[in-house]
Amino acid sequence: MLNIDLRKIYLFQPVEPAPDPASLPAAGDLYYECLECTTVLNSVPHIKCACPCGNLSGGGGQMKVMKPERVRVVRGKLK
Repeated sequence: MLNIDLRKIYLFQPVEPAPDPASLPAAGDLYYECLECTTVLNSVPHIKCACPCGNLSGGGGQMKVMKPERVRVVRGKLK
């Protein structure tokens, strides 16, 4: 897995209104910020990825979220 800090590439803004944790949206420009370890990962990851605390993990276009209430959905735009 690559350890890339996406904050160096993208400017992130929280999605408003905040989506329901039970049904988190996923799209190419949406990212999940783990509130446990502050890692940001794409909501539709095509390569294997995970946050250090294990709350977010995914690959192959699917993201698995262990604690959805501890995730902030953000929209990313290139800096």
